[in-house]
Amino acid sequence: MSTAAEIEAVPDAPVPIGADDGPEIRALGIEAVAMTKRFGAFTALDGVNLRVRPGSVHALLGENGAGKSTLVKCIMGYYRPEEGAVIVGRRETPISNPREAHALGIGMVYQHFTLVPGMTVLENLVMARADTPAIIDWVAARAEAEAFMARMPFRVPLDAPVATLAAGEKQKVEILKQIWLDVRFLILDEPTSVLTPDEADDILGLLADMARAGELTILIITHKFREVLAFADEVSVLRRGRLVGGGRVADLDVDRMAAMMIGEATPAAPAARLAGTPGEVALDIRDLEALDDTGEPTLRGVSLQVRRGEIVGIAGVSGNGQSALVEVLAGQRRAEAGHMAVDGAPYAAKRAQMLRHKVCLLPEEPLKNACVGRMSVAENMAFRRFDQAPYARGWFLSKGRIRAAARELIARYNVRTPSPDTPIAALSGGNVQRAVLAREIGGEVEVLIAANPVFGLDFSAVADIHGQIVGARNRGAAVLLVSEDLDELLELADRILVISDGRIVHETAGATADRVAIGRHMAGH
Repeated sequence: MSTAAEIEAVPDAPVPIGADDGPEIRALGIEAVAMTKRFGAFTALDGVNLRVRPGSVHALLGENGAGKSTLVKCIMGYYRPEEGAVIVGRRETPISNPREAHALGIGMVYQHFTLVPGMTVLENLVMARADTPAIIDWVAARAEAEAFMARMPFRVPLDAPVATLAAGEKQKVEILKQIWLDVRFLILDEPTSVLTPDEADDILGLLADMARAGELTILIITHKFREVLAFADEVSVLRRGRLVGGGRVADLDVDRMAAMMIGEATPAAPAARLAGTPGEVALDIRDLEALDDTGEPTLRGVSLQVRRGEIVGIAGVSGNGQSALVEVLAGQRRAEAGHMAVDGAPYAAKRAQMLRHKVCLLPEEPLKNACVGRMSVAENMAFRRFDQAPYARGWFLSKGRIRAAARELIARYNVRTPSPDTPIAALSGGNVQRAVLAREIGGEVEVLIAANPVFGLDFSAVADIHGQIVGARNRGAAVLLVSEDLDELLELADRILVISDGRIVHETAGATADRVAIGRHMAGH
């Protein structure tokens, strides 16, 4: 079992699982003991001990690559650890696959939806069971589901096709599905990334109530300290595959948790916006309309302006048109109507226009949307001007100059890569993001369009990239920042616009923004 020395820096360690639980507790306690998992020569988990008390909300923190996902996958049976054990209740229990985990009452809500879009909520619930018969008595199934919904703290319409539900409703269905499957230990992986702030608070608050009533135990992976402080009872912090600290949330603050996550590394200073009045309009969008991949309207008369020396943030729940807006600005989606201009000149997202007006893009999922994975870091960094001097002379490319320029950008933007010749797909997510950012703002930039620039990145990478974006703004660039993380927008944006159902529905100054008001407009109210 875990010893006090093994869980150093954990004040007031939880009581042993099962102690003083009382017969009324349905919630399941779990302990991972000395968990070690290797992938070849790489040790993803190194003797990790994690104890989650029944009826508690336990947060799991750590930077990217710290081992959080590996740990929960070992608990769920996706991975088989080289060493260590999982104790369910008071009994050591081998778990070989997720079906065995479900049979023990352990379930997981993943970061991406696992529902079948073309089926109704009722059909998704019924088909999720491992023992679903070949011929289903739908009358009995509906009666059972209605009785189940009546006991739940939040509800969704059983006959609604999942494809018609908003993101927040889909997340509710994912959670309800696990409870329907009689899960008593629920793992949540970044559960609020697709929710408005109000929806996130409502769902986490209701789940926390269920935990404290003894109906559920919750282990939540999150990068949002606000959620940890508001809803978690205890926290464990992983760093480089090891448990480095934790304890009762009431005894900790953000600075202590952040210090555990990054160790001896010095966190970047908070991004500071220089005071001053924004300049002339650099990016002007009027009555922009576009269709989604099915031919349905996704942008409905969007108008906005971004001035020099200003960050304009676009807030919204995923799927409300913000991705289409970025794609139109990047030339990846056709505008059906409307007008775009940069510095007063018509803009149609052609490469020549981007180079002339110094329009730069940091798209979402850059490895997918802004890189060629099998090409080198240096080659990817040269994409903007590979056919111009000093990289090219006529038809001939100078690989030496491409490498030299890449080395300078790698050093300036702290891109961690074995060499400029390493395939960019071999880099971590944060370093791919840094490499693309270096390419886009390493030279002159007048307009910067950034879409979810730090999604899924670790604590230090977030601070670094935020600092680079604010630095571009301070140098006079006009920055359009599209993000589904409201905390990010409140930290960085001078003005915040809310997009809902393809329309701009709200505008507020960043300094005086009301989180509740923004959340309501994000939800369409």
